[in-house]
Amino acid sequence: MIAQLRGRILRKEPQEVVVDVAGVGYRVAIPLSSFYRLGEPGAEVCLLTHTHVREDALALFWFLTPREQEVFERLISVGGVGPRLAINILSGIEAPELVEALRAGDLARLTRIPGVGKKTAERLVVELRDKMPVLAPSERGVAVSAASSPKDDLVSALLHLGYSRPEAERAVERALREDGSGRFEDLLRRTLRVLSGR
Repeated sequence: MIAQLRGRILRKEPQEVVVDVAGVGYRVAIPLSSFYRLGEPGAEVCLLTHTHVREDALALFWFLTPREQEVFERLISVGGVGPRLAINILSGIEAPELVEALRAGDLARLTRIPGVGKKTAERLVVELRDKMPVLAPSERGVAVSAASSPKDDLVSALLHLGYSRPEAERAVERALREDGSGRFEDLLRRTLRVLSGR
């Protein structure tokens, strides 16, 4: 099992990165939140990875923190939740906020994540409520700020996450009205908060 990769970024996209490790390019799926924390192509990175093996594929998933990886691995232990859905969930909600939502049984918050319907949210709560890691005080109420970049880039990022174009455009317009300044990463996070109703 591949547990870590250290190398140079060749290419990055909203939900995947290609890393050159001694001449071999590894394609690794990542949560959208991690995309904005990565350096630009050419930068050195060290990735915590989860290796997922199927009969027809070997896939790698990368995480920024051990906590994020732990939450991912608990998500995929739930029946009907594969690695792609787990990455999508972590793209739509920060790991500490997800832990709090699961522990509180907050179905309304969970069903706002693209790809998570009521039945999936209920299954997640039933199976994971008591298995979620206890958050350190510094992780509770983590502020998800927001960012600034062209409107089209924000809408495009939300479409990659599975939101429809109309809801993405409405959320981006509202987030930009509230505060159109800052980095793209921050605006995206603010827009995700608008979409989640927080």
